[in-house]
Amino acid sequence: MTASLRPFPSGRPTGERPPTLVAVAHGSRDPAALRTVTALVNAVRALRPDVPVRLGHIELNRPLLEDTLAALRGEAVLVPLLLGRGYHVKEDLPAAAARAAHLSTRIAAPLGPHPLLAEALHARLNEAGRRLRAPRRPGAVVLAAAGSRDPDAAVDAAATATLLGARLGGVPVVPAYASAAGPTVADAVRALAPHHRDIAVASYFTAPGRFATQCADAAPGVAAAPLGAHPAVARLVLHRYEQALACAPLSYRAVTVGV
Repeated sequence: MTASLRPFPSGRPTGERPPTLVAVAHGSRDPAALRTVTALVNAVRALRPDVPVRLGHIELNRPLLEDTLAALRGEAVLVPLLLGRGYHVKEDLPAAAARAAHLSTRIAAPLGPHPLLAEALHARLNEAGRRLRAPRRPGAVVLAAAGSRDPDAAVDAAATATLLGARLGGVPVVPAYASAAGPTVADAVRALAPHHRDIAVASYFTAPGRFATQCADAAPGVAAAPLGAHPAVARLVLHRYEQALACAPLSYRAVTVGV
């Protein structure tokens, strides 16, 4: 079943230019990461041609967020292409918005947790399973995430694991991490192995990169691709944008709204 969304009312006069949606990616030295987030941004544009959409990176790739914001005028909504709460969402994005004092800004919630991510994760697992001719439903899944020292990030990953487990019809889904938190993907696989066959790894990353590759390498069988430009992710980016518009006036600078 596909998750559906209805647009939030913006309360803006008909014909007025909407605020710019600034999609904020982390950045990676993997050249596939920039291609992937660019494809996601293009998918968002295709869904809402009336909304100006720009891309900015926290680090490692251009355009950097700071440069994207410097080139804008008027109003902007920063939508993190990040999957949970953590340092980047709580510190880096508000700091970048505060430095862009010429803009009226707000910061949307991170993409996760949300049922649309479970939809995309499920689809990526099915794609990987078909490539390997694996059973349609794995015996257990490790949800591989980047990891953070912020406990809220683990709460958000656990919520996504619950959503994905429900989407899979009750298959156990265990969060695991590439950095800064435990268990690792390898540890989670070892813990599940005595009790479950056909353990798959779901890649809880927006785009390819070092951590995504590291987690996939620890998979005993099926390792799904990152979320990428899946249509459900593009819809979710717009949902977070519209949610931000519905929750707080743009005159409030750097307001983070709504999970």
